[in-house]
Amino acid sequence: MTSEQMARHFAAIIEGIGENLERDGLRDTPLRASKALHYLTRGYQQTVDSVVNNAIFESKDAQMVLVKDIELYSLCEHHLLPFIGRCHVAYIPDGKVIGLSKIARIVDMFARRLQIQESLTTQIADVIMNITGAKGVGVVIEAKHLCMMMRGVEKQNSTMKTSMMLGIFREDHRTRTEFLRLID
Repeated sequence: MTSEQMARHFAAIIEGIGENLERDGLRDTPLRASKALHYLTRGYQQTVDSVVNNAIFESKDAQMVLVKDIELYSLCEHHLLPFIGRCHVAYIPDGKVIGLSKIARIVDMFARRLQIQESLTTQIADVIMNITGAKGVGVVIEAKHLCMMMRGVEKQNSTMKTSMMLGIFREDHRTRTEFLRLID
């Protein structure tokens, strides 16, 4: 759907809540909102291959690789409201490492789709495991959900944490404990 087509739908929604689209501040809002939504969901236009862009390299290293505090912004698929947080990703290489920035790009690709945090955590872990052939992957996401803060129960200080542990992170409590200690 083009931005112009989507803008017509936003115009109907804005009028549906009782606003006047001729008001100065709203005159261009439908098109701006359309462009913003396309940007916020740009993950649908990306693939793992395009994001990783062959940045998988041979390596003899076998120690934990950790990228922590990757900020993320997503839209919950239930209310189309943002959830905002940070993601921590670790893996134990098994002959291959991935370019550092590619981990953050993978997080963004999945976050920039309509999501629930639980699925986002799993998708990131599965892709890192599959493309690196790692011995194990750990992913933890901590986020604040505006659907819980702005509406419904209206709890401002709640944070949701999700985790996915694969391979050695699931099987070996020492590896899992080291990862969790490093992100604390």
